[in-house]
Amino acid sequence: MCLLCPSIFQKDPIPPSPQPKQINCDRSHRFYDLCTINGPAVLDPVSSTLYLSDPTISSATVEKIRPYPRKWEKPVMAGIQEFTLISNSKSPVCQTRHKLPAIVFSAVGYTGNFFHDFNDGFIPLFITVNSVFPSNQDFILVISQARNWWISKYGDLLHTYSKHPVIIPENETSTHCFPSATLGLISHGSMTINPKLMPNSQAFTHFRAFLDKAYNHGQNHPWKFNSPKPRPRLVLATRNGGVGRVISNQNQVKHLAEEIGFDVIVFEPAPQTPLQQAYALINSSHAMVGVHGAGLTHSLFLRPGVVFMQVVPIGAGWLAEVCFANSARAMGLEYLEYRIGVEESSLTDKYGKNSLLIEDPATFRGEKWSSTVMDIYLKEQNVKLDLIRFREYLKEAYKKAEKFMEKEG
Repeated sequence: MCLLCPSIFQKDPIPPSPQPKQINCDRSHRFYDLCTINGPAVLDPVSSTLYLSDPTISSATVEKIRPYPRKWEKPVMAGIQEFTLISNSKSPVCQTRHKLPAIVFSAVGYTGNFFHDFNDGFIPLFITVNSVFPSNQDFILVISQARNWWISKYGDLLHTYSKHPVIIPENETSTHCFPSATLGLISHGSMTINPKLMPNSQAFTHFRAFLDKAYNHGQNHPWKFNSPKPRPRLVLATRNGGVGRVISNQNQVKHLAEEIGFDVIVFEPAPQTPLQQAYALINSSHAMVGVHGAGLTHSLFLRPGVVFMQVVPIGAGWLAEVCFANSARAMGLEYLEYRIGVEESSLTDKYGKNSLLIEDPATFRGEKWSSTVMDIYLKEQNVKLDLIRFREYLKEAYKKAEKFMEKEG
């Protein structure tokens, strides 16, 4: 008798019973709600309602969700379009039928701020897609309140998530039908992907590779050097105007970096800056330096191993950590941090070096990051870097950048 051979009397495996058609909502998380319609879903864009039609249902189920992952911020969530989910025996007639499931979320809230576009949008979308469809199932994006300029700006990235046209409910009048639907985006926290919570253990490095697929197709773009002999290329991210956190002696900082050995490119991102162009510059660089702010979100475009130095103004220490330091380390960047001193902050001239907001920002701020406090530290404050102290940081950055350039090009 063959002990390794299957028995001729072995029964065929029993196929798994189909999941019941139902609506489920998980509201247990601080950052987000997530609702799913397991079964044919009919979207009525005029009323922002999705129907699960099942003739066997005897009583209706009604759920509501605002699909944006900042549910603890009530003023922000008030501007998010609310969707109603209804399961009953009747639903509108299907006018446009899709063979793929839908992922529904909102592109309003803080949308338009480059940091929040990623923190509240594309990173949670990456988490959600890989959590809901771990086997790389195809799907359709339904993005509520998405403006045309936003769709245009992030077209390459959106197309990398799904090659199918984006559906914007506010631009539609006919009903759309999907085999199932997921509403909401899963967030693991600020600029964070927790591999332990991902079905296939994806980490931030996987998201970085996803960006490379969207904008670079796996190849480094050449960039012109300002010097005849190749030198490590440093991107100096700059801020101008009345937005706060401006480096008042920026020209001197630039000359200092060039003196140390960098080829410096001043980068002032604007809303109309094409992301393909920004990616080409930053992905081909060896170091990036800038004051804490939304523009440093471009650090996501740096190659693993590149030097990233964040200049941290007074009162912004915890923000610097959660917004960019953690993600930089998770991507494998050579992260450096320059925390300015009292004399380097313009707040000292205005409030005095002995004021509480200078000496002890944590106590002055209190438990809540109010808009008044935020305006002081982020909008009123400019920095004038101590060139003697900053030189030592630039020298360390140069050594690391030169080593990276010799290895990676």
